[in-house]
Amino acid sequence: MFSDLNRAEARARHPRDMADRLAARDRRGHHPDLTKLGGWKAMQKEEGLPEGRWDEERRWALRMGLTGADSIDDKSIPTFARGELPHYAGINTFLKAPYAEDVQEVAHYDATVLGIPFDGGTTYRAGTRFGPQGVRKISALYTPYNYETGVDLREQMTMCDAGDVFTIPANIEKSFDQISRAVSHVFSSGSLPIMIGGDHSIGFPCLRGIAQCTSKKIGIVHFDRHADIQEKDLDERMHTTPWFHATNMPNVSPKNLVQVGIGGWQVPREAVKVARERNTNIITMSDMEAMGIDKTAEMALEMAWDGVDMVYMSFDIDSIDCGFVPGTGWPEPGGFLPREALALASKVAAEGICGMELVEVSPPYDQSEITALMGTRVIVDVLGSLVSHGKLGAHKRHIDKPVSIPHGDFEGKRWSNPEPHKIG
Repeated sequence: MFSDLNRAEARARHPRDMADRLAARDRRGHHPDLTKLGGWKAMQKEEGLPEGRWDEERRWALRMGLTGADSIDDKSIPTFARGELPHYAGINTFLKAPYAEDVQEVAHYDATVLGIPFDGGTTYRAGTRFGPQGVRKISALYTPYNYETGVDLREQMTMCDAGDVFTIPANIEKSFDQISRAVSHVFSSGSLPIMIGGDHSIGFPCLRGIAQCTSKKIGIVHFDRHADIQEKDLDERMHTTPWFHATNMPNVSPKNLVQVGIGGWQVPREAVKVARERNTNIITMSDMEAMGIDKTAEMALEMAWDGVDMVYMSFDIDSIDCGFVPGTGWPEPGGFLPREALALASKVAAEGICGMELVEVSPPYDQSEITALMGTRVIVDVLGSLVSHGKLGAHKRHIDKPVSIPHGDFEGKRWSNPEPHKIG
């Protein structure tokens, strides 16, 4: 009689069981080697990332927010919420980055986020003035680390949030002047300006702020469903007109304007006429589908960089199919899928940019903050691409006409007693 162990050993040697095991091994052989997959490589890459800035962040939080209660086991947790954690608390800046209340300090950072809460250039659904608030709020959901690319923004770059430009709701031109002044200040400091709009009319003053600080030539890659290149709309320079006026500047040629994703039933014929007259470059959504992401990015970069020194990126959130981004002023079906948009933006950024705007996020029309979240993702993917390809800061060598803007005189601290109040 066999014991239970003998039976198990005998069955393990049975030809039928051996055949099953060999078949299973052969089936697994059809799969790629695990060590060649991106997931495995990303896991290994994380080990080489520094952690000093995260340690610094936790020490800073304890200094600014007091040490935590004695019952808290994790001694890195402060009493008052400071910095990245917890994601649901705190006063939001973009990605919980430091707030540069004194805008002279932007020179200490590789990149500076500016909110531009302006929707005076809107011709239909207003609400994008709340875009900077919406994007900052949902950006708290993110950490600075991306698993797939193996990039940690906190450890590999510096970034601040300079708050919002003071725009004038009832006056487009005065708001444009304020925007250009703010962007020129950041660009002149050497920090990369990242603008969160706002409607797309801000494209012109944002680029103007950069163009006036350099004698070098600038190209534009513009992601959108709409051409936005007519001269006027409703007798003003609205969100449908930024690239007409931008390509009138002496160092921004229309031949280096590349518009990707254009199409549908919301492209005014007035804009098409201007695009044809100025020989600009349009790649439709159908073109992108036919060519693929890699070829589309290659063509866009080739045309935008032809004979120029820098390239500016303008990303309209409505370039993405409105099923994914309902919170925008002019939703148009048939746009990019999110993965397509992120891949294209990352590939354009991989060659370097001199500034970027993310526009047309309109929280009043958003659903569960998914549009604002997509806007956040576009920005962090662009920053991650700049870091991973070593292009962050490449614009600095072209700043040959920096501006200097005076600031007011003030001593002391706001809403503060001259001396700390003492009891007794």
